Amino acid sequence: MKNRRILVVDDEFDLCEILKFNLDNEGFDVDIANSAEDAVKLKLNKYDLMILDVMMGKMSGFKLAEKIRKELKLLTPIIFLTAKDTENDALTGFSLGADDYISKPFSVKQVIARVKAVLNRTNYSSKNEECIKFKGITIDTSIKKVIVNKKPIQLTKKEFDILVLLIENPERVFSREDIMNQVWDDDIIVGTRTVDVNIARLRKKLGKYGKAIVNRSGYGYCFDKDVVENYK
Repeated sequence: MKNRRILVVDDEFDLCEILKFNLDNEGFDVDIANSAEDAVKLKLNKYDLMILDVMMGKMSGFKLAEKIRKELKLLTPIIFLTAKDTENDALTGFSLGADDYISKPFSVKQVIARVKAVLNRTNYSSKNEECIKFKGITIDTSIKKVIVNKKPIQLTKKEFDILVLLIENPERVFSREDIMNQVWDDDIIVGTRTVDVNIARLRKKLGKYGKAIVNRSGYGYCFDKDVVENYK
């Protein structure tokens, strides 16, 4: 079983390193972002839990959580860290979909215990759904296999990742920049034209279902289920 992946977002570098060291030792795979702005550049749908500091630079942890829930439509469990200990802040956090709320200063053991409790309680995993189905499309994410109308099709890694991103978030419009940030590694520079080329190839391989990948002019791409609602 793969280790659970955790993202820690806090502008206190030393605190992030301490949390990463200890959570890694507990068997988790931990990534760090030192600002909310850095966090949104990551592939956030790959994490099983996020630990967000409330008070950060331009974008607060609350704003980041709101983006995660309302814009990205992710159900990933969230634990807030805050130097404040007021009822209003706690209520704000929970209203944004927080699963727990820890006031600073705290012990590392406390954080570890809360992390385990939240994961056990929510039973959430970014890879829970290994098989994604829509009409005649079946995607097995565990073995990276796509079947269309009972016939396997060969996709490149980028084509596969784009398909999963779009089909897991139906109706949500992703800009080309969004797709680049979600699918391509941070250290690889690609142009928006690369996204268009990959999607054109993907549409062709999906046959009639390729029409479901719609270009919203001036905005980006989305997977529109209504386009193929009558397909068998």
